Amino acid sequence: MKTIRIISIFLCLSLIFSACSISKSKDDTMKLSNVNANAQTIAVYEYICQVYGNQIITGQQESTWVDTPEYEMNYILDATGKLPAMRGLDFMNDDFDGVVERSVEWWNKGGIVTICWHCGPDFSGNYDNCKNDEITDWDAVLTPGTEENKKLIANMDKAGKALQQLQEKGVTVLWRPFHEFDGQWFWWGKGTSENFKKLWIMMYNHFTNDLNLNNLIWVLGYSHNGTDYKGKPKKWYPGDEYCDIVGADSYEVDVNGAEERLHKIVRKITKDNKPLIFHECGKIPTIEQLKQTPWCSFMTWHTEWLIDTNTKEELKEIYNSDYAITLDELPSFK
Repeated sequence: MKTIRIISIFLCLSLIFSACSISKSKDDTMKLSNVNANAQTIAVYEYICQVYGNQIITGQQESTWVDTPEYEMNYILDATGKLPAMRGLDFMNDDFDGVVERSVEWWNKGGIVTICWHCGPDFSGNYDNCKNDEITDWDAVLTPGTEENKKLIANMDKAGKALQQLQEKGVTVLWRPFHEFDGQWFWWGKGTSENFKKLWIMMYNHFTNDLNLNNLIWVLGYSHNGTDYKGKPKKWYPGDEYCDIVGADSYEVDVNGAEERLHKIVRKITKDNKPLIFHECGKIPTIEQLKQTPWCSFMTWHTEWLIDTNTKEELKEIYNSDYAITLDELPSFK
């Protein structure tokens, strides 16, 4: 019994130390990378920083090919009586107009918007393109002024223009490009880590300085795979000045819970300078697991990842927990 009591005290002290460390970093170091970020974007980011370590923001990725784009949202609402606080969207299949429309609708409902982009190296196409297509000459593409570089930036502007429309509509976006880069299964990760960092920084500078997109919170999303971490995750990190939230994803919650192993790794990389996000999952960790591994949010992937790996009872318990923040519990950012 004495041994158990000592272990319990040690665990409690560890959690208190972790919470204090996170709280200190919020006050001292967590700032948006873009000094020209607009007021509502600052408000969203400050809210995420306040939540980090204290509660979890619920999130759900949409699909657009099953029934209606509200398929997942309706399923969650039916199962729990609640809607997620954050909606995940994707520019995949060049769905720029649709994503803009649904993002505005969600924002006007009081929700948080996050967007990723499955596409080929020409910034068009679908999931197969981002997995199967490659850049053959990274030096030419990443060298300013070359025809290859000009073409890359012009294609990148497909999303840039859509994000400008969202800025004009007053919508803040958690922008999550080039996700799972260290897994090296998408074209943006198939080059070296140095090429990835140059690509990320190129987009960041172009969107921020040339397109004046001041409505973006930049989310850098590691994979679960690269994080076994013989691949040295820090070498993929573009730097604090080029991202605002850092995280990892996992479809192995059944085995690894809320992925404390990944949380520790990305927290070490960022040195507590960023809130940490569980940016994709299939099965949602339990509330107790999420309390022990304090991501700022989770986002369940669409279709079967939501429906087949989570029971309605589990969803109801999570979405109705005081620890979980749902759409109706968000503050106004306008």
